[in-house]
Amino acid sequence: MIRNFFKVAYRNLLRSKGFSTINIIGLAVGMAAAILILLWIQDEKSYDEFHENKGRIYEVWNRVPFEGKVDCWNTVSGLTARAMEKDLPEVERAVRVNSNDNFLFSVGEKKMMKSGVTVDTGFLQMFSFPMLKGNPLTALNDMHSVVLTEKTAKSLFGNEEAMGKIIKIENRDNFTVTGILKDLPDNTRFDFEYLLPWSSLKYREGGDLGWNDNSTPTYVMLKPNVNYAAVAPKIKELKQHYNDEAKTMKWELFIYPLSRWRLYSSFTNGVEDNGGRSTFIKIFSIIAGLILLIACINFMNLSTARSEKRAKEVGIRKVVGAQKSSLISQFIGESVFIAFLAGIVAVIIVLISLPAYNQLTNKKLFVNFGNIYTWITFIGFILFTGLLAGSYPAFFLSAFQPVKVLKGTFKKANALVTPRKALVVLQFTCATILIICTIVVKQQIDYGRDRETGYNRDNLIYHFMTGDIPENYTLIKNELIESGIAESVTKTNSPLTERWSNGWGQSWAGKNPDDKTSFDRYLSDEGLGVTAGLQFVQGRDFDLKKFPTDSTGLIINESSLKVMKFKDPLGKVVSDLGIDWHIVGVIKDFILTSPYEPTRPILICGAKSSFMTFKVMQIKLNRNNSTAKALKKVETIFKKYNPEYPFEYKFVDEAYARKFDNEQRQGTLAALFAGLTIFISCLGLFGLATYMAENRIKEIGVRKVLGASVTSITALLSKDFVKLVIVSFLIAAPLSYWSMYKWLQDYEYRVSIHWWVFAVACFLSVAIAILTVSYQAIKAAFMNPVKSLRKE
Repeated sequence: MIRNFFKVAYRNLLRSKGFSTINIIGLAVGMAAAILILLWIQDEKSYDEFHENKGRIYEVWNRVPFEGKVDCWNTVSGLTARAMEKDLPEVERAVRVNSNDNFLFSVGEKKMMKSGVTVDTGFLQMFSFPMLKGNPLTALNDMHSVVLTEKTAKSLFGNEEAMGKIIKIENRDNFTVTGILKDLPDNTRFDFEYLLPWSSLKYREGGDLGWNDNSTPTYVMLKPNVNYAAVAPKIKELKQHYNDEAKTMKWELFIYPLSRWRLYSSFTNGVEDNGGRSTFIKIFSIIAGLILLIACINFMNLSTARSEKRAKEVGIRKVVGAQKSSLISQFIGESVFIAFLAGIVAVIIVLISLPAYNQLTNKKLFVNFGNIYTWITFIGFILFTGLLAGSYPAFFLSAFQPVKVLKGTFKKANALVTPRKALVVLQFTCATILIICTIVVKQQIDYGRDRETGYNRDNLIYHFMTGDIPENYTLIKNELIESGIAESVTKTNSPLTERWSNGWGQSWAGKNPDDKTSFDRYLSDEGLGVTAGLQFVQGRDFDLKKFPTDSTGLIINESSLKVMKFKDPLGKVVSDLGIDWHIVGVIKDFILTSPYEPTRPILICGAKSSFMTFKVMQIKLNRNNSTAKALKKVETIFKKYNPEYPFEYKFVDEAYARKFDNEQRQGTLAALFAGLTIFISCLGLFGLATYMAENRIKEIGVRKVLGASVTSITALLSKDFVKLVIVSFLIAAPLSYWSMYKWLQDYEYRVSIHWWVFAVACFLSVAIAILTVSYQAIKAAFMNPVKSLRKE
């Protein structure tokens, strides 16, 4: 019986090569798209799931009532870890992780910049990063030990044994390699090339900054069988026991489970809002399901479009005694067979498109053919697709009544509502929604890009203050300007595109005691205004030569002026962290963080700051020079004064452009999925057009005999499809408006949804539909009526 099923299926494929090709291509494209999306989803859900103690690992978060709402963030005081181990018996261990540092590693004559983190000794015992060599219990015990990843060890020592070797870091201290880690997987939040013990950080920089500093990522591992609900109240009030300000502000700590780090780390007014990347998981899951469903709908449409050719087969089978169940099995078996062929094509498509897809999603996805579960999943996916695609045609065709079939009276082609029409409406509803979403996402990206930044990014580069640059800064600056390579040079605590410091508690004359505004902090010496092209509305830039007191000067932006409410701000004093700053200038707001957020109040402090240090050198290149030649000259000067370190510059405009990467990726994916949905939907329309042309062939013949033109017949056949597309649009418009309205709520600086977006989407949908069905319509209109009427 099974052999006969496959033989019939094979013969039907060969008999209708065109339909078979469209069926297989439609299913293959839909399956390939679903597989790619599912690979992305699987990767997102697997982040940090490989840690053996994943169920007991938590991240420590702050939760503070502030400015009328409750803020949450995932860095705390560096003292929190030890306090938890001391005061909470439920905590097995707590570790701190310092933010990534780029250090110069020297091995003999070989010098390389490496990016890594400084951690507490228990880091390798809490997290299960596989250790190839060394003991995770002791590898970080000594303050001069270093643990390398396998790739880093090879880059430094080649094929030589790295364990026990000496590495000089920052040309100052010697560190001994005490461990080699397997290279980190891609599905982890951590990204480092080396690990240094926390004791080495204390040795270099002088230890923790106290309970008022909240910049240290901290993780805890609870003891086995500890109930989270039992320890949460103790953690909540921990900081209040050590800090009076925390008690006054009702400052809370809470721990957040590892399983939710990647997908759910999003809070609104102190409560998890189920936002974050989990939203994309839901959206992508729906899109994967819709694309696969649309591909299956095509199969259904094309299968039922050929009903006339299979109807007599069904009728004769029933007359000779075939049961309905055997016919259903036959048709479902055929669909599974086609799904199997489509699955093979889909895998080929996936393998070909994976490199480009990985580049688009910024991942390293792959299909693990060596895993038995991959094959089980793939076979199950094919069976599911085959059953889904073949279910409706199987029941539709097997339901034909032999008497009506053999008399030719079983068709009802002109019914107002048919399952096939409903399915095509569903297809184009999905396609129209994705078209509208793609347009809105692109508008939002362009809206952010077109926003005035408040500074001039052209010909502006920055370089971190590595090695001997701090000592030789003045010499480098003078030579760059005197040689005509640079127009101006300044130094700051961070790049112009990033915020590295913020806080509250500032005071000034006339401040409302209830005002708890948080200010972004920025540090500059002199010349920031001309270097970055900041626009002064009052006062001036820092000038330490003319005004030595500018070391305690302060430049504020317009948002800060609104908060402070000074009528004449120049000369006014603002106290912050023990220093009295006097305002020398007011600038227009500029974008320091996200272009989709309102500009925040900013304090640009003078050089005397004790809580920020100069870490970045900003250089405005002379616009009259070739950029490539200028950079070579700048490199020569840097090598002259900082010979041990590589010259690693970055363009500010490129750094700013990276702020749009996430939205750009969303827009590209939306456009890609919209294109695939439209392509597959067009196959569905083609199937329905074929079906209608077959069932109205005699009507068309009669019309032509009576004098109907090709144009009128083409319009007659096409208008039915236009009606379906318009119905699809009427359904898609409110759904897409609601989804895009919800998406835009995540951006405080956002575009409005305009009516013309829906008009464009409607026009595109109708145009695509007409272009798709016109081939079948024109073909039917040109058919010789003699052929269609000669049987009458």
